Amino acid sequence: MISAQEMIIRLLLGAVLGGIIGFERQSHGRPAGFRTQLLVCVASVLFMIVSEYYFYLGNIDPSYMRIDPGRIAQGAITGVGFLGAGVILKTGLTVQGLTTAACIWIVSAVGIAIGAGFYLAGTAASGITVFALWVLRRVESRIPSLTFKRLTVTGGEGVTLDAVSSVLRRHGASVGNVDYEKDIAKKEVTYNLTVSYKARVELKGLLDELSSLESVLRVTIRG
Repeated sequence: MISAQEMIIRLLLGAVLGGIIGFERQSHGRPAGFRTQLLVCVASVLFMIVSEYYFYLGNIDPSYMRIDPGRIAQGAITGVGFLGAGVILKTGLTVQGLTTAACIWIVSAVGIAIGAGFYLAGTAASGITVFALWVLRRVESRIPSLTFKRLTVTGGEGVTLDAVSSVLRRHGASVGNVDYEKDIAKKEVTYNLTVSYKARVELKGLLDELSSLESVLRVTIRG
């Protein structure tokens, strides 16, 4: 059985490692920040300490039910999965919170490692996580990636999809899905387009050029 001093060391180390990762999330205004990550890590450490304790009791006293230490850890990971799902939000065409959810997951894994006495593995995993969040953030921002926007163009019947597409191509954007709407009473046509681009697009310039097309009444660009 682990000593009281060892228990405290594991809990404190879990709090420190979880707190470091949580500090990075807090500094970037993420919903699961310093306290959340710290508590998740400490809770995972505690789960493993309890697992070891019951495993120890099962070995020294046959009257105790034998418990697989991995079962409690498995339940902890399942619970953390629900917690992580709560920070994932879909806004328009983008999904936010995936990195924070992954942080909650890895923080739980770090806590389980520390709780099981794998100090080196837990500390190394925590260091890799901090490196990925702080250093690789800058690398990721320089990687060209597709950006998706939702474009709505409303105007008279003189507005054509070809004219709208031509403006988008001049700005380096390509058209994906297209939906049409037609108001017969008002004699208005609405195009709902999903556009994508890699290079940086000046949205104000795109908006102004689309607005200057013949018969265009309203242009909306959403993320």
